[in-house]
Order: sequence, then structure tokens, then C-alpha cells
Amino acid sequence: MPRLVLLLASLKLTLVTFVFLGLSVVLAYFNEVRTSPWLVLSLSLLSLNLLAAIATNPYFRRQVPLMVFHLALLAIVILIAIGRLTYFKGRAEVVEGEAFTGDFVEIDAGPWHPLGVEQVQFINLGTRIRYAPGPVRIGTENLVGWINDQGKPEQAVIGDHTPLIRHHYRFYANWNKGFALMFGWQPNTGEALRGSVNLPSYPANALTQARQWSLPGNVQPIWAALQFDDEPVPENGGEFRLPQSYKVVIRHGEQRWEIDAGQGGADIDLPGGRLSYLGLRTWMGYQVAWDRTMPWLLGASVIAVLALAWHFWKKFAQQPWNA
Repeated sequence: MPRLVLLLASLKLTLVTFVFLGLSVVLAYFNEVRTSPWLVLSLSLLSLNLLAAIATNPYFRRQVPLMVFHLALLAIVILIAIGRLTYFKGRAEVVEGEAFTGDFVEIDAGPWHPLGVEQVQFINLGTRIRYAPGPVRIGTENLVGWINDQGKPEQAVIGDHTPLIRHHYRFYANWNKGFALMFGWQPNTGEALRGSVNLPSYPANALTQARQWSLPGNVQPIWAALQFDDEPVPENGGEFRLPQSYKVVIRHGEQRWEIDAGQGGADIDLPGGRLSYLGLRTWMGYQVAWDRTMPWLLGASVIAVLALAWHFWKKFAQQPWNA
């Protein structure tokens, strides 16, 4: 047997590799890029060590259950490495009545992830969030609609544990939601624009329902705040809803405007164009995940457990249990 293979199969190398793997996990946890080269390198070394051990140890080849267990263990290590290179996690916000456009608030992805999330299209058709007294959130029911591969419209209700699966991306509607101020912008020259300003999540940021943003071609930012006195999340239980009585405060430089809920809409002339307030809606937060290795990891783990059980059953079945 070549000396290099024997060296790779060493138990001392196994111990060193596990220590290296632990350090790699710690470095990845505190790094902005969770899939560090050190993590992939440690998993690759562990795979080589395990493969060399299988090749050099004749005991594995004589014991079929033990061989199957170690091959399944090797598959698990390789799949974890592939998963860290190709996974995707993200957080998106979609306004009620609007379509998901592929924009994310946060993205965490492996360097080999085959970006295809721009192919995902659906519309947020409305959300029902129920609360028990406290208030304590009971659950989220978000109605979404999309066009399937046959060109036919479909709808489904998703939530914390029921995802919308499109192109292997899993969209979960969760606790993260809030209010959105709808605006239109008509520049002095050019096409009109329409969009939303998503205020901070409610009720987590109940005291800071304000946001600052910049209009196209306008250097000085716009500041807008939503003010209300009623309870969109009832203390005694109920459903999350828009405030019934509110006003929108808008500031631009030294100028200030207040828009009451009863006005419905309002136009504000600014340098470069006209800003139109169009109304108040809700936005829904989505946790997005993509990992094609998860079913294979589950299968390899089940095989590993069954093979290990088979091995010990054969070992203890050779002699009576009460011997």
C-alpha cells in the first residue's frame, strides 16, 4: 500500500482534521462569508481521510454493514461540503398586491450557488396573521398566486412551515411584516415611477415607524413617518390589520407635510418633479432557502443509522443476550 495512502488513513490525521474542522466552523460563524475556504478544506481533508481508511482497513471490507456505514458517512461529509458551496439563504419583503421582483433585503449564499432566483415569480395576494392575548402570534397565513409552467394561474396559502416552492427555492412567510407607504413619482422630464417605502417591521419596531430614502435625480433625501394611536396588533387577541386612523408625515429639507388617512392621496411638488402619496398597505417578509443536498443528506443519514444497527445486531446476535 503506498505510503501516502497509509498516511491519509492515519487516526492521528483524523484527530487533527476534526480539530481543524472545529476551528473552521468557528471562523465561518464569525465571518460575513459563512462558507470560508478553511471550512471546505477541512471537509475535503476529512473525506480523503475517511476514503483512505476504507481502502486500507481490511476489516471494513469483511464487514459489509460497517463498510456501508462508512461509505454513508463519507457521502454525508461530501454532501455537507457541496451544500456549503451551493446553498442560498435570503430575506425578502413583498408589498400586498405586488409581485416578487427578485430583490432581497439580505442574501447569504455559497460561492458556487447557481443563481436562478430571478426565474421565481409570484404575487403577494394578502396576509392573515392571528394573535392570542398578550399579544402572542399564533400563525401566519399568506395567500400567494403565480403562473405555473403550463401557463395557468395557481394560488396557495403559505406560512411558517408551509413554503411556496418555485425552481427549488422555498419561500416561507414568517413573523416579519409591516406597513408600506405607496408613492408615485412624476419627474419633470421622463417616465412616471411607482413604488413603496417599506417601514420597519411591526410591532418589533412600533416606536420607529419612519424611513428615509432618495428619489431618482433628487439629491436631498425624503423622510416619511407613519403615526397612529389605535392597535394594529390587538392586546386581547385578534388579527393584524392596517391602522384605522393615521397620518403620514413627510419632510424634505425644511418643508413638512401631513397627510390624514381620510384624504386618500396627496400631491407634493418637489424640485425635479411631483411626489404623490397613493395609500397605505402591508408588506410580508419571506425567508428563502435553496439547498439541493438536503434530501440526499437525509437519505445518507438513514442508511448510516440502518447500517450501524445492522452491524451491532450481527455482533450481538452471535451469542445469547443472557450469556
